Amino acid sequence: MKEPRLGFLLYLLTLVALPVFSDETNSEIEHLLTSVGESNCMFIRNGKEHTSVDAEKHLRMKYRKGKNWVANTDQFIERIATESSLSGVLYYIRCSESEEPTGEWLSKKLAEYRYSIAQ
Repeated sequence: MKEPRLGFLLYLLTLVALPVFSDETNSEIEHLLTSVGESNCMFIRNGKEHTSVDAEKHLRMKYRKGKNWVANTDQFIERIATESSLSGVLYYIRCSESEEPTGEWLSKKLAEYRYSIAQ
């Protein structure tokens, strides 16, 4: 009997480690990322202002790299989109004159989205 190839075994292990998100979670996260980009709000990351388009790109990159650390949309907000992974400093969003932590803003957007699809 032949020994299994090491490469094949490693491939199987990577499949086991890949997160599997429900269609609902994928839709919710995509909605949040798109909402960020289309918001025309200013995002404050580590004390510097960024456009909404740049913020969306940044969060997409973090999501791509950090997918293994989240199992649902709420964890995406908490673990990826709330603060800097390097400095631990909270992200903020400023729309018009009001400014709030990005995690709170995203949680409100998520609640609105969930309400709208439940109707």
